[in-house]
Amino acid sequence: MQNPIYHRLSPAPKNGGFRMEDYYIWCGSAIQGEDGKYHLFASRWRKELGFGAQWLFNCEIVRAVSDTPEGPYQFAEVVFERRDRSYFDALNQHNPSIRYWNGTYYLYYFGTSYGGPIPTAGETIPSGRALEVWNRKRIGLATSKSIYGPWQRRDTPLLEPRNPGHWDCTITTNPSAAILPDGTTYMIYKSREYADATLQLGIAKAPRPDGPFERLSDEPIFRFDNEDFHVEDPYLWYGDGLFHVLMKDDYKNNSGGLTGEWGAGVYATSKDCIHWDLHPNPLSYTRNVSWDDGSTSLQCNLERPNLLFHEGRPTHLFLATGNGNEAWEFDGVTWNMVIPLK
Repeated sequence: MQNPIYHRLSPAPKNGGFRMEDYYIWCGSAIQGEDGKYHLFASRWRKELGFGAQWLFNCEIVRAVSDTPEGPYQFAEVVFERRDRSYFDALNQHNPSIRYWNGTYYLYYFGTSYGGPIPTAGETIPSGRALEVWNRKRIGLATSKSIYGPWQRRDTPLLEPRNPGHWDCTITTNPSAAILPDGTTYMIYKSREYADATLQLGIAKAPRPDGPFERLSDEPIFRFDNEDFHVEDPYLWYGDGLFHVLMKDDYKNNSGGLTGEWGAGVYATSKDCIHWDLHPNPLSYTRNVSWDDGSTSLQCNLERPNLLFHEGRPTHLFLATGNGNEAWEFDGVTWNMVIPLK
């Protein structure tokens, strides 16, 4: 089986995707709505806050719209408002992932709440406070019969961390769900055992997209002999009798990882969503991007891969990106870019 992404990459539209002048844009999950238009759910926070830890405290999920899959997408609305701090997702929402099944849109995301004042622009956030809030991340779910809402948010997390002693006892975050035709839903999530431990991926299953979810394995689903190999930002889907996943090659210490390029895309398949086989040619996308004006660039980051599907086949790849000389050293702008697939 040929890698279904890499050999289908087309030049990316230079003026496509979604960006906002006064905001950092991150994540990006697109779907065609009941109106025939394309709707992109993304994370944003005010640029004046900086790209540091402020996204943990001041991010919100927005919806943008385009007549075409490539965009450019135009801001439409903020999807959620802040609510009482007693809710797990009261003050911050991030990492949207949109799905549709049986007349309902399912918007997976993670949220946080926290004590103390909401940080403002120019404020230095102590590392201890940032770590505390980071460890409060929980997966949430909102549903709607229309892409325009209203969205009904769950008041409790979709999946809680397990008790201490398990590898996933701190957080639940970065959800990506594959909904089968009968509604059975598999969801990849991210967690770790303790602060600064290696982040790992787990898998849970539910009879319906809204749960209840139960873990399918006590252990992470990706283990590597080389401790410097690491993957994150999974995008999960099901097709042709297999589960498929795209992930970021997030290797450490110049180890070369699974693709030989830090930040590139990794492709793997599974029959049961527990035991995974890396593709013989796992490279699915690269930070060396070809644009539709004939230019090329080395993006400092490509994050949060998401696919848009038509008739069950992936047709467009969405990635959070930014320009800069080094990873995470953006030149003041981030956006969600889109790569059409042949």
